[in-house]
Amino acid sequence: MSVSPQEIFQKYVYAGALTRNADALAELFTEDGVLEAPLVPADAAFPRRTEGREEIRRAMSAYYERQSSDGGVPNVEKSRYVLHITDDPEVFIAEIDTVFDGEEDETVSLVQIYRVRDGKIAHLRDYFAPGMVS
Repeated sequence: MSVSPQEIFQKYVYAGALTRNADALAELFTEDGVLEAPLVPADAAFPRRTEGREEIRRAMSAYYERQSSDGGVPNVEKSRYVLHITDDPEVFIAEIDTVFDGEEDETVSLVQIYRVRDGKIAHLRDYFAPGMVS
């Protein structure tokens, strides 16, 4: 049974942004998977490029531990996304507007490009404003 882009995307968002579960997030990747954030400076807390499931697990666990527990959780009801299915069955693109609640709602727009293999993420490029993870 194949996994749909919708399912992969929703699992990634849940494991990452919503629950900050590095183990669950890492399990979404192939053993040799790559998590890449090309716009993030090399010295940022968020890893710019991480290769391999176990390295993704380690890097994201370290990143999540550094984050404060009081903020940064998106408002799912206000946030929006569109998945773009490509001619390549292994590639889809997520166009996202994430809303964070506050005195004034803050919207963060980003794009993610997924390359999947056998229902797992083989390569994810996450394009977002570097200031979000300083």
